[in-house]
Order: sequence, then structure tokens, then C-alpha cells
Amino acid sequence: MSATRKPRIALMGEFSAGKSTLSNLLLGARPLPEKVTATRLSPVWMSYGTDVPYRVDVDGTTEPVSLDQLETIPVDETRVIRLFMEADILEVCDLIDFPGISDPNMSSSVWERVLTEVDAVIWCTHATQAWRQSEAAVWETIPDMVRENSILLITRYDKLTSENDRRRVFKRVLRETDGMFGGTFPISLIQALQAGDDYDKWDASGAGAFVNHLIDMIQKVTDLSARTPEPLYNFANGTSLPAPAAASVTPRRVARPLDTDRTARQRPAPDGDPGTAPVIRTS
Repeated sequence: MSATRKPRIALMGEFSAGKSTLSNLLLGARPLPEKVTATRLSPVWMSYGTDVPYRVDVDGTTEPVSLDQLETIPVDETRVIRLFMEADILEVCDLIDFPGISDPNMSSSVWERVLTEVDAVIWCTHATQAWRQSEAAVWETIPDMVRENSILLITRYDKLTSENDRRRVFKRVLRETDGMFGGTFPISLIQALQAGDDYDKWDASGAGAFVNHLIDMIQKVTDLSARTPEPLYNFANGTSLPAPAAASVTPRRVARPLDTDRTARQRPAPDGDPGTAPVIRTS
């Protein structure tokens, strides 16, 4: 994809819905220092590489920033913080970690102005209070072209203690979001992080089905954006860009633990136990 840009996937949801844990799972490491909380920051845009982190001001001005000083960056004056990592998934897409949409101490304009850059969304909703009216209200503002490439994760699914509760919540969320997402998956992100090389635990956490769909979604959006230098939807004037012809671009794949032809990458999970990150490989 040297002549084109990579797909841009936003991680969105309300406060404490699991977005930070999701980014840890996808990247195989914490993108931010442990003491830094993404919910207190402007959107964090992560790309592949070793470049120095920087912030982009609302007027387009850029300046280098220090990772241990991120929380001193003025949120209202910052459009986006750019971070760079040599993580496998960032070889095929950029991830943009949005602050919680329901934070009463942060204006919605902080994240709304970055929606112009997004091709698809992974939306996290907490299983014990899944798909609140505040979430639905924000999702209504997302254009259909972005919705159809997006994923809804019902996180902390293990907090629902009975199988009956799990079925009830899943069916309700499917009913209330019918046609709004390209796929909906219940998941325990912590269990996925802790699965290590245990294939059964990985699948039981819900990560297997989610990651398989994510692979297909990245391929689809890669094909759509292969000849499109801008996002697939123009939020500024409310128009869809014409879909380009599919390009012969094959992204590397997110692999499940225990695949025999590659080695899983190890890093500490949030609770200190070893966990296994999804591995990206050529399909």
C-alpha cells in the first residue's frame, strides 16, 4: 500500500467499556505509559513505525510530545495525538483510540472533529448495561458507509453470570442494533489477554470469532480505500465517496494462539499475568 493510505479504525464507546484493554489485545502491548489514561486525552492515533510522538493542534500545528507528559497536553487545543509502534496490526491499519463519549468533563467536539478521519469503528459496550440510549444517539450520527464496516463488541461478557442472562442480553442488543453494524460479538477481553497459548480459552473468551471477523473487515476496507486518499465518507459535507475498484492488496493476518506456523508474542496483561497478542501474518 505504498501509494495509498491504510484503513483507519476507531476504538469507541463509553467510559470504562474496555477500549484500553482492547487496544492492549490488538497491539500486544500498552500503547501508553501505565499511569496515563486514554480517557483523559484527545484521540490517540496509532500508526506503525518508530517516529517521535507528536500532537496536532486544532489549527494544524504540530509539536513533539513526551510519553510521560501526555496528560499535560491541553485537550481542548489538541485535535489528535500521534503515536508510533512496531505492532503487527499497525502494518495493515491505523487505530484511533477515542476518549469515552459520555465523559461529562470533556466536550464531544474533542472527538467529533476526528470522526472525519475514520473508515470503520470497533464500538465497545459494557455487557451489564449494553447499548445505552446515549450510545445509540451517538451511533445515529455515524454514516451508513462507516457503520457497515464496523464491529460492536459486547465487552465484559463474563460479568453476566448465567447463560440465560447472556442469551437475553445478546438477543436484545442484536434486536436494538439490527442493521447498524457489520458484526456483533460478545467477548471477555481480560480472558482473551490471559488465554496465552490456550486455544480453547482464546475461543471461549469470544476473541476467536471477533478476530476472524476483524481480519475480513480490514481486508474489505483495505480494498475500498486502496485508491482513496481520503476517508470513505466525508463528514464535513455529508457525502459518500465513490467506492474504488478493489486492489490486489493482501493484508497480513491476525492469527489465533497455537497456530503452528508462527510464534505468539508474549507481553504482560493488565493484571501482570502473561498474555498473548494476536499475531499478524501474510494470508
